Amino acid sequence: MKIAVIGQSLFGQEVYGHLRKEGHEVVGVFTVPDKDGKADPLGLEAEKDGVPVFKFSRWRAKGQALPEVVAKYQALGAELNVLPFCSQFIPMEIINAPRHGSIIYHPSLLPRHRGASAINWTLIHGDKKGGFSIFWADDGLDTGDLLLQKECEVLPDDTVSTLYNRFLFPEGIKGMVQAVRLIAEGKAPRLPQPEEGATYEGIQKKETAKIDWDQPAEAIHNWIRGNDKVPGAWTEACEPLQKLTFFNSTLNTSGLVPEGDALPIPGAHRPGVVTKAGLILFGNDDKMLLVKNIQLEDGKMILASNFFKGAASSALELTEAELVTAEAVRSAWQRILPNVLEVEDSTDFFKSGAASVDVVRLVEEVKELCDGLELENEDVYMATTFGDFIQLLVRKLRGDDEEGECSIDYVEMAVNKRTLHMPHQLFIGGAFVDAEGAKTFETINPTDGSVICQVSLAQVTDVDKAVATAKDAFENGRWGKISARDRGRLLYRLADLMEQHQEELATIEALDAGAVYTLALKTHVGMSIQTFRYFAGWCDKIQVTPLTALKFAELTLKAGIPKGVVNVLPGSGSLIGQRLSDHPDVRKIGFTGSTEVGKHIMKSCAISNVKKVSLELGGKSPLIIFADCDLNKAVQMGMSSVFFNKGENCIAAGRLFVEDSIHDEFVRRVVQEVRKMKVGNPLDRDTDHGPQNHHAHLMKLMEYCQCGVKEGATLVCGGNQIPRPGFFFEPTVFTDVEDHMFIAKEESFGPVMIISRFADGDVDAVLSRANATEFGLASGVFTRDINKALYVSDKLQAGTVFVNTYNKTDVAAPFGGFKQSGFGKDLGEAALNEYLRVKTVTFEY
Repeated sequence: MKIAVIGQSLFGQEVYGHLRKEGHEVVGVFTVPDKDGKADPLGLEAEKDGVPVFKFSRWRAKGQALPEVVAKYQALGAELNVLPFCSQFIPMEIINAPRHGSIIYHPSLLPRHRGASAINWTLIHGDKKGGFSIFWADDGLDTGDLLLQKECEVLPDDTVSTLYNRFLFPEGIKGMVQAVRLIAEGKAPRLPQPEEGATYEGIQKKETAKIDWDQPAEAIHNWIRGNDKVPGAWTEACEPLQKLTFFNSTLNTSGLVPEGDALPIPGAHRPGVVTKAGLILFGNDDKMLLVKNIQLEDGKMILASNFFKGAASSALELTEAELVTAEAVRSAWQRILPNVLEVEDSTDFFKSGAASVDVVRLVEEVKELCDGLELENEDVYMATTFGDFIQLLVRKLRGDDEEGECSIDYVEMAVNKRTLHMPHQLFIGGAFVDAEGAKTFETINPTDGSVICQVSLAQVTDVDKAVATAKDAFENGRWGKISARDRGRLLYRLADLMEQHQEELATIEALDAGAVYTLALKTHVGMSIQTFRYFAGWCDKIQVTPLTALKFAELTLKAGIPKGVVNVLPGSGSLIGQRLSDHPDVRKIGFTGSTEVGKHIMKSCAISNVKKVSLELGGKSPLIIFADCDLNKAVQMGMSSVFFNKGENCIAAGRLFVEDSIHDEFVRRVVQEVRKMKVGNPLDRDTDHGPQNHHAHLMKLMEYCQCGVKEGATLVCGGNQIPRPGFFFEPTVFTDVEDHMFIAKEESFGPVMIISRFADGDVDAVLSRANATEFGLASGVFTRDINKALYVSDKLQAGTVFVNTYNKTDVAAPFGGFKQSGFGKDLGEAALNEYLRVKTVTFEY
């Protein structure tokens, strides 16, 4: 068909482009005149394609169509007028001229919300359903017969921008193209609009957008979001009175406490309260809503949480590299603002003629210049002058933008030739906060038994707050909106920060968990960094003692991870773990711990909401050492399989089966090596073996060894607490361990080597003994015979089998157990499936 496109904006440009791709001939484009030297995107695109473009400032005078305008239109011979978005009044002489008439896009479900501000009123009225209509133009105001409608759900915190960008824009383009296709095929319906349910509301303007406080919180929220960003819901507040415009409103106030500085608002049910989360407002029903951004009378946009703060800190001094970036960004501003002779620090983006379409362009150009830096349209509104925008940009690039600033009450300690700065409070919603009731617990240095500090002890209400903020971050926050690529870049940045702080993290791990510093540097922290870089997504190794996890939380802020995505709650498993398992808004639980607790979690997850769960539970990993092995390597790796991280290792070899002909020599060499091990301060670089994690575990190890002796196993060495301050336990070796004994069946989770012998050449018998356990996390085999290695590794009932090595995991290799060692995988591609949902969508189009 020959089509005339009448309209403007990116929406019009996209419809125009899709119609041409469908094979239609666009004979002319009618758009608005250039503004401040800038052409509309629709006109620009058509001019590139050589399509005639007309920019009439008006189509009629004194109620009559201008003859010269009508003549130029009629000369094109259009068969259909398509009006995707048009702000001009088009006379009926043009509307009725084509053979097929004219079709118009309207962003509401007609007959509801006829008029110019349909999206605004959809939100203001709190409609649960929104959508768009494509109708045949007539001489009424949005009253023509319906051709096509599509609807969508309106989310509780939708604004005009989010509703438009999520549905009305992308689906509206498809709808316009579909409508034209139906017309071309002779299948387009003409359905009269019903008058029942019809509404008409006028255009929203600044003077009519003042907030009426005598209504419930939900109605106030709807008014604010219905006017966000244009024209902006406003009120008068403070003393003396000043005009404040509110943006980014939400009813999700779960866990928020209205404690902070009061903001007097004439006519409001209660004064507003400026908190760390933003400005809390109240409806006449005494319910709360939260506003996150405020525009001041001078046009400056600020975080609502900063309303009572003084002037911003002094300007950052830019490095040479940052100055280069600033000039590149200045060039981008200059391209977008052609009417500005020179972009200076005081140049205001919007006062220089920029519109919303230019905001999108600027954000995309800057993200490309800055290698995918997380930047949103909101940031442009928050820093409208070039100087402020560069300051905001540099803060983001440095990882310390204003929104990421957080008050942290550090515990400082001079350790390992450095001063540690350790957060000790809960980490919820991007802030370090005290637990409910200011509850705390002592975290102990296992090296000497001294108290490191008091750590906040999370309560059930703290879990509810953390879950609410995580849910909001996923459903409404930045994390759910940014692209997968941008999420990956943020996590790569986090890995870089972890690497920069690697020595500090390893020192905290040694201090708080007793991990040998050199081991923590390479494995605990080092492998965590590798894991982040492999997935650019998550890390399963930061599960420790609270102080390392809280330091990690601090680094997530510096990396720019959106608030609420990561939350850390030190606390008891019986209280905090139970609440997470029971919580109806939690959809996935990952647990590492005992089989008994894992079973309880499975039950809670099933009863609560059938949440997905992955479990890494107990283990009693067998290591089979055949006589044809490299004995030196078997001794070395056998030691590592048991004594790595003082035995506090989920895949530690819980039982060694040694072939009879080498059994005695293997034991002799092991004992010899054990006696060489240096037990001591984990921060000393030559220490091999540090303290156990905590006192209760030390006591359990002593009971474990006493049980082994009582049952008749031979205690070759160790088995006792070392007489020195701290929780040190001797590296221990048992031999003559029979299958029925407690220590043959149960995990010690400590530095205890359990050795049993098996008859020479009896492969199947030793396999049967190795598999005679309810656990199946890991296993190992040492042999020079490749066929034997393949046979044994196939028969061993464990999720991981090490051949002629041990503890050698790779972030790209799946890791997880069989039987009562749990299910689900960590690491590797398989691990991603634990955190994904597969959806099938079947449709006809």
